[in-house]
Amino acid sequence: MDLFADAPAAGDAPHYRVLARKYRPADFSGLIGQEPVVQTLSNAIRQNRLAHAWLLTGVRGVGKTSTARIIAKAINCTGPDGTGGPTIHPCGRCESCRGIAAGTHLDVVEMDAASNTGVDDVREIIEAVRYKPASARFKVYIIDEVHMLSKNAWNALLKTLEEPPPHVKFVFATTEVDKVPPTILSRCQRFDLKRVPHARLQAHFAEVAAAEGAVAEPEALDLIAAAADGSVRDGLSILDQAIALGGGQVTADAVRAMLGLADRRAVVLLLDAVLAADARAALAAFAEAHAAGAEPLALFEGLLALIHATTRRAISGATDPGLGEGERGAVERWAETLDLGLLHRLWQLALKGHGEIREAPRADHAAEMALLRMAHGAGMPDPVALLGRLSGEDGGAREPAPGAQQPAVGPSAPSADAPPADAAPGRAPPAARADAPPADTARAAGAAPARALAHPVVDALMASFPGADLVALFPDHVAHGQQQRMAG
Repeated sequence: MDLFADAPAAGDAPHYRVLARKYRPADFSGLIGQEPVVQTLSNAIRQNRLAHAWLLTGVRGVGKTSTARIIAKAINCTGPDGTGGPTIHPCGRCESCRGIAAGTHLDVVEMDAASNTGVDDVREIIEAVRYKPASARFKVYIIDEVHMLSKNAWNALLKTLEEPPPHVKFVFATTEVDKVPPTILSRCQRFDLKRVPHARLQAHFAEVAAAEGAVAEPEALDLIAAAADGSVRDGLSILDQAIALGGGQVTADAVRAMLGLADRRAVVLLLDAVLAADARAALAAFAEAHAAGAEPLALFEGLLALIHATTRRAISGATDPGLGEGERGAVERWAETLDLGLLHRLWQLALKGHGEIREAPRADHAAEMALLRMAHGAGMPDPVALLGRLSGEDGGAREPAPGAQQPAVGPSAPSADAPPADAAPGRAPPAARADAPPADTARAAGAAPARALAHPVVDALMASFPGADLVALFPDHVAHGQQQRMAG
């Protein structure tokens, strides 16, 4: 069946119809990315195992309402000669198919539960289901956003939904299935419509652009598919706008400018500067991308996407097919050289910066401060190894050199004539400060051993990383550092 069977020729349409409506699928073959749903419904119609109620759930724009209308056409189609029965390929020419497609069929009622939420609205359905269809084989009630019905409305519909007349079918559509009562779910056949994969979306948009006579760059279609986030309707709306913007030419630069997206090369340069711990270069790269029209939030979304892709590449060796050539090379390079701990820290810092950008009065200021934190964090040594060395736990306790004095144990400080623990071999110990307390006073105050005086580094780590995360990762070290700070 033709994917665009429901789309009239451009010259026949009296008014312009947006692409999302013009290319709405007319039968099950036009539902892209929903093969399990299509297979189950097709087999049910072919075997005449029709349920009395179906519940369609999924994110926006994946075909819930379109599927409901296709079901209504499939079970009511009579064929071009008027003698056919339920079919998985509605003819589109019989009275039922034409009336359902136009939304004017008396026996197929569509109701928006967002504006018809009460018992009175449901009571009209309960009263009407007693009467047989006027012309169709089945009377079909399509209720969109069904989770918006009130509790009393659900209770009023419950008995009818459990034992409806044989000539009545219900099709429910919702984006929030968790809000539908379990008593309703148990009386329906549930179908979960999934997000359409990126590659399928891009190929579909290429077909639509060609059908519209537009010339679209592959990179532009890739950007539109990424922005659609699995939603066919969202992607078609963006494509419609891009065709109008370019006068039939859809370019990647125009799509980026229209959506406020950052140039992918700019995001790669920005992350390169962060990984090099070059704060000045990071700020310069951000300023250049921002001046070119990229939104700070979009830049950080790009950073998060690259960090995620690099982490997945480092763990599984798989590369995101949605990445461009330049991005793919950078991700492979980073995955081979970067430590997973650093990637995790950068993800947390970028995610925290993303939230701050949303709430800040000046998004660019918040983005710059977040980039500085990321650059500073990328230049910090690994916290686990550093804290392990400071506490003597890095690879176990080190053996003292021959003739070296053993470090002091317990709450007392090392002897006055012992060199500091961090003094280099052969180097004279630093002169005592004039204002330093005598050794006896330090012992009486219960000074900590030299190997435990790590609180300046702990302070630096807590300044670089969120304190809560650091406490969760290194509770003993952070607590000890805080004790040392208080003791000092």
